[in-house]
Amino acid sequence: MAKANDLPRVAQNKKAYHDYFVIETYEAGIELFGTEVKSIRKGKVNLKDAWCSIEGGEIFVNGMHISPYDHGNIFNRDPMRVKRLLMHKREINRLFGVTKQQGLTLIPLSVYFLNGRAKLEVGLCKGKKNYDKREAEAKRDARRDIEREMRSRG
Repeated sequence: MAKANDLPRVAQNKKAYHDYFVIETYEAGIELFGTEVKSIRKGKVNLKDAWCSIEGGEIFVNGMHISPYDHGNIFNRDPMRVKRLLMHKREINRLFGVTKQQGLTLIPLSVYFLNGRAKLEVGLCKGKKNYDKREAEAKRDARRDIEREMRSRG
């Protein structure tokens, strides 16, 4: 069976990697309607300002924008509606405890299809400070310069 890292991503939240340290990742199913699935298959989903919340023992994704399907007419749903995620109860309870005690955040990282079903990769994240972002950018630039030199010499 293919791992989540090997699957082609429909959408990815690049801003999350810039603004947060990703500590752990989890796979969750998404409760969707037919036209939303068709829209995701076309790649019309945006995770930029999305976050996850846990209420009443259930986990929800907020701020995830799924554009209305072109041929969906009356069956299209609100693009910004709150969508329920499908995870095991013990995983949800563990995440609830960790987010409340340690002040971590649940952020959607990417959307992909596994065996025909839409999956959402959720990251348990800790916020970065500005100096952390500058440090990460400096490392990335240094690595890019080293690779450029290696290519020019080889």
